[in-house]
Amino acid sequence: MKKLLAALAASSLLLAGCAPAAEDSASTAPIKVTLIAHDSFAISDESIAEFEQASGFELEIIRAGDSGSLTNRLVLTKASPIADVVFGIDNTFRGIADENQIIEGELLPVDFADVCFNYDRLWFEERGQTPPASWRDLTQPEFEGLTVVTNPLSSSPGLAFLATTVSAFGEDGFEAFWADLRDNGVKVSAGWEDAYFTLFSGSSGNGPYPIVLSYCSSPAAEIRDNGESQTAALLDEGFRQTEFIGILAGALNPVGAQALIDFLLSESFQSTMPGLMYVYPVNQDAAIPAEWSEFGPAARSTIGEELDIAAGRESWQAKWVSIFE
Repeated sequence: MKKLLAALAASSLLLAGCAPAAEDSASTAPIKVTLIAHDSFAISDESIAEFEQASGFELEIIRAGDSGSLTNRLVLTKASPIADVVFGIDNTFRGIADENQIIEGELLPVDFADVCFNYDRLWFEERGQTPPASWRDLTQPEFEGLTVVTNPLSSSPGLAFLATTVSAFGEDGFEAFWADLRDNGVKVSAGWEDAYFTLFSGSSGNGPYPIVLSYCSSPAAEIRDNGESQTAALLDEGFRQTEFIGILAGALNPVGAQALIDFLLSESFQSTMPGLMYVYPVNQDAAIPAEWSEFGPAARSTIGEELDIAAGRESWQAKWVSIFE
């Protein structure tokens, strides 16, 4: 009997040792790390599995609209953070993050892309119409009702282009350009996803607008069976948009957050970013698709780097609203 009881006790200890850590009431270490990102964030199942296996943490992803909506949501929830890590605050909305101290430590660059206009080459070829040579041409009568942009209050490309016009025309001149653009029938969409994938004629949505505010790398996503891209980008006077990642102040899992930050900056993940998100990785060892040199090159020239966006943002946005209200 004593031998039987000893065997049962040993068996119980063995079974207890095999129980998952999550079921151990004495264990308080979090097993999940939560990432909040804009809607354009993309990660493969293979990358998720790689991170989870290497770190031991389960990855949860929350999507929160465009970069502006994402940043504003984090400000509203900073007293009770809803995630551990943020992906996608960019240099146009970074000032809001800094002002509200929503980041623990610093924001780290994770990718960059140049905001510029794309046009549907086939749309213009089929109609025998010359496409615009510059975004400055979009106020001309021949482009009336052909352009869709994104709202600079909620969209990072929208705010980037607003800053571009401030840089080009000055604090006292950019409003006239926007008034002319309004009078020429520009369509304003809340976010890039809707503008590009629903309203733009050159993407999968086959929308009614052949000119869209997007990125210089976007034509690399529109290569057709003939080996040519259906779209082209206006490569002059773009805006260099840098996206950041960071650990949220008050994160419930700072250890998992740091592990995720390290993974998002790794060569492995960064090499997937061009194909999934059509952005340039910051890791110089990451792979970039060969076709990008032809169809998705960086802008030939950029403007706006000299602006203090954090200081001017609210004033520019208020003037923009007065034009479109």
